[in-house]
Amino acid sequence: MTTRFASAAETMGRVLGMPGYPFSTIEHPVSSATDEELKARARAAIEQGCKLLVA
Repeated sequence: MTTRFASAAETMGRVLGMPGYPFSTIEHPVSSATDEELKARARAAIEQGCKLLVA
């Protein structure tokens, strides 16, 4: 999820009965990011995801 749409994801979690559902976020926008920026964002998302899985 990009930071711009994180609030929408939080709302969806509440509506679907899972308030506070954790997810990883990356910086917005994605479409204009360079390959290096996308790689860095992917690494950050993987790190966040791993922390969520072992929490």
